Amino acid sequence: MATATEQWVLVEMVQALYEAPAYHLILEGILILWIIRLLFSKTYKLQERSDLTVKEKEELIEEWQPEPLVPPVPKDHPALNYNIVSGPPSHKTVVNGKECINFASFNFLGLLDNPRVKAAALASLKKYGVGTCGPRGFYGTFDVHLDLEERLAKFMKTEEAIIYSYGFATIASAIPAYSKRGDIVFVDRAACFAIQKGLQASRSDIKLFKHNDMADLERLLKEQEIEDQKNPRKARVTRRFIVVEGLYMNTGTICPLPELVKLKYKYKARIFLEESLSFGVLGEHGRGVTEHYGINIDDIDLISANMENALASIGGFCCGRSFVIDHQRLSGQGYCFSASLPPLLAAAAIEALNIMEENPGIFAVLKEKCGQIHKALQGISGLKVVGESLSPAFHLQLEESTGSREQDVRLLQEIVDQCMNRSIALTQARYLEKEEKCLPPPSIRVVVTVEQTEEELERAASTIKEVAQAVLL
Repeated sequence: MATATEQWVLVEMVQALYEAPAYHLILEGILILWIIRLLFSKTYKLQERSDLTVKEKEELIEEWQPEPLVPPVPKDHPALNYNIVSGPPSHKTVVNGKECINFASFNFLGLLDNPRVKAAALASLKKYGVGTCGPRGFYGTFDVHLDLEERLAKFMKTEEAIIYSYGFATIASAIPAYSKRGDIVFVDRAACFAIQKGLQASRSDIKLFKHNDMADLERLLKEQEIEDQKNPRKARVTRRFIVVEGLYMNTGTICPLPELVKLKYKYKARIFLEESLSFGVLGEHGRGVTEHYGINIDDIDLISANMENALASIGGFCCGRSFVIDHQRLSGQGYCFSASLPPLLAAAAIEALNIMEENPGIFAVLKEKCGQIHKALQGISGLKVVGESLSPAFHLQLEESTGSREQDVRLLQEIVDQCMNRSIALTQARYLEKEEKCLPPPSIRVVVTVEQTEEELERAASTIKEVAQAVLL
């Protein structure tokens, strides 16, 4: 029975072979021959071994040139040529052995060389020593740290504050503590480099809007709202943040906070406000851009600022609701892994806060002086003033670029150098050009402090005008 079945199958196969089209038979034949070739042919040819002589090996080694570890840097690069400061960089400072009026340091309230601040730091130095040698979670929390956090929260009228030992790391650590992969961050194109690094660390979806352009921001928010409607399940777990500065470091302009708050509630986003330039500057009591506009501080989800400008110390802080701030104690990288702020600097910041609270009129004085020099610098041939009249740090840019960034930088540096020769200390704004998301144009940064007299402000403005005319015309 089995033999008959096998014969029948064989007959069917032969019959099918006869009935198959000719091209089908040819194709199957080619495939069979290709399989046979693959089975019996070598996949590669063995190359004859060629041993090099000792001399040939030495010649090859001598000819080999490794790739450079870093790209070549010219000797005249600004990073390799320092201006050496002797003594405190306060109202008047000694730069390269020459005494100058300081228009370069962010000592807005003149507290850097204040006797009370120095006495508080010295007393803390004698009590606690120099540093902490440990993060906050590992015997790096001193009572003076808690005192400073309490004072900052009280001053800003928020529930809680947290301090960092490095100003740059404050916002750079705060952003990735909340915004994660898959979240969406709407950020101003003029955002400072610390914000950019925080966004990079967050790995979130970044959407840039034009500088201070609320119409462009709303366009992006509307587009995202449409996308969310297509996938509501994903939208429910996607967080949306708006990140802005109170006063922008790169432009000296103020953010339109009232419009931002309206967009926040309309499109259900959270606002992170970086106030390193506006803290201790704007508002009747120096509380920053929220006080300046009369905005309820609870409308802002997180405020951050460094203590290296108005407070003339080191480090930074974030403030807001307790549950928001406490999350940073678990997730803020700069807080969790860096040695805590040296107690002497925390004590100095506390005393600086005391002076700010005791002398609220100091902020009006600063505002008046900012307006004075801002007005005096208008109409400089070849230069334009960029920034608000209320900003203590603003920029002087070329009215018309030469077409070469390097040439623009050289011209501005020539102005800075000649002003230095006339005892006016200025500096160019510096950027990591290959890493900036939106590289600002070259500029001279002018910084105003309460210590500068009216005569010194007028002298600086006239010096800059004369030098600019000599260099650019």
